[in-house]
Amino acid sequence: MEWTEPGVFEVAPGVHRIPLPLPNDGLHTVNVYAIEDGDGLVLVDAGWALAEGERTLESALGALGRDFADIRRFLVTHLHRDHYTLAVALRRRFGTRVALGLGEQPSMRRIISRTRDGQLGNLLRWGGGELADRWRKAVEAVGEAELRDYEEPDEWLTETDLGLEKRVLRVLPTPGHTRGHVVFVDVESSLLFAGDHVLPHITPSIGFEPARPELPLGDYLDSLRLVRSYPDLRLLPAHGPVTDSSHARVDELLAHHEQRLDATLAAVRSGTGTAFETARKLGWTRRDRRFDELDLFNRVLATGETAAHLDVLVRRGLVRVEAVDGVDVYAAA
Repeated sequence: MEWTEPGVFEVAPGVHRIPLPLPNDGLHTVNVYAIEDGDGLVLVDAGWALAEGERTLESALGALGRDFADIRRFLVTHLHRDHYTLAVALRRRFGTRVALGLGEQPSMRRIISRTRDGQLGNLLRWGGGELADRWRKAVEAVGEAELRDYEEPDEWLTETDLGLEKRVLRVLPTPGHTRGHVVFVDVESSLLFAGDHVLPHITPSIGFEPARPELPLGDYLDSLRLVRSYPDLRLLPAHGPVTDSSHARVDELLAHHEQRLDATLAAVRSGTGTAFETARKLGWTRRDRRFDELDLFNRVLATGETAAHLDVLVRRGLVRVEAVDGVDVYAAA
């Protein structure tokens, strides 16, 4: 895939896309955007704190005649490790300021306090006891060093305008993928630094985080409509190629989730019951794969995604939910 090739790619005057590698990850790379700001740089997202990613970023900065000391600030769209943790690692060495959305505070605190069971209770409530047992073992295998990649940012971002030397970036909270996700809008240059909120080829996961909100899909749909209310912008995503129309992709994502809600409702009407049982009835990925073909991580994601869709259907009055022995059981209203 061309967009995963290493290098430095100018996507707008003074804005450079730098793809950084991800390990054993279906996403392949994460796009970091380096914005020229006077005699320094501001980076949107940072990458994963891995030696290969750090070397790739250092090489890319060198091609721009810069180095790590020239980074004035990291503006991070959300706390997932492929976006946040390299910013923390570089701050420890260079003192670079790191900013993150205020809505990430609850999840950050759980990570820092080593509360590592954020998904276990959810999986049990969703009827995925078998998945919960396997997930617990996977979580226990995560090393302490990986947890130490996290520290709180220097700055918690809310909706505001950030004045750089040559441009203004509007911070828009866009909860959904995570509860504290933010995007950055350069209205004058018609640019949307979208993080994982709007991706050109895939639909981002919803609510996979230590402190899951009550209605993550509802939040996500509202956030898509918020971005859609802005003029059509050049889409600078964290994964995938740069594209020319944020509106076109937002419209596709909204339509996709309506179709997914219809399919989820049909599964419930067939008598599925729990979120886990419903997820097993649905197809997954663009290849429409069976649930049992997915690996553990993606089964957990799929179960959480299904629960998110079910809860929107409950909110719309199309489905009802009842807790039975600590498990949410859904039925058509």
